[in-house]
Amino acid sequence: MKKFEEKTIHTEKIFEGKIIDLQVDDVLLPNGEKSKREIVKHPGAVAVIPITEDGKIVLVEQYRKPLEKTLVEIPAGKLNNNEQPLAAAIRELEEETGYTTKELSFVTSFYTSPGFADELVYLYVTDTLEKLDTPPAGDDDEFIEIIELTLDEAKQYVEEEKIHDAKTNYAILYLHSLWR
Repeated sequence: MKKFEEKTIHTEKIFEGKIIDLQVDDVLLPNGEKSKREIVKHPGAVAVIPITEDGKIVLVEQYRKPLEKTLVEIPAGKLNNNEQPLAAAIRELEEETGYTTKELSFVTSFYTSPGFADELVYLYVTDTLEKLDTPPAGDDDEFIEIIELTLDEAKQYVEEEKIHDAKTNYAILYLHSLWR
């Protein structure tokens, strides 16, 4: 047994949805005791840091129902069945921003909420954007507005909590600290 490993004794599927599934696992703890874990299963997601020729970050503003407010975020979306992260990143970039690119660089991947979910986000960056003449249609239930900000403006949005999600905060930190 690995250090701290929790062995699953039983899994009960609670809900199967369009975006997530929910299960409750009975587990055996490292000390021999039993416990329960509520787990959100997610197919994974991608996010893109798109940078225009003049150095602006292309972001999307959208309403987030769980928060009951609007946030400004980097373009992102979930992986479809058997979809490769790179292909999904280009798809999301095109659908959400109307831009495409031939050069998408992998930055990192990270778990969003490992205490209760297995969602893994693959983060990419590009500064070779091309505007599409006819962008593909986005999701029918997704209403977004495109915003282009300088890095300093984006940092101000972070301070004002207009940018207030982990992936976009990570993107701003990455651009501030590590980008070129």
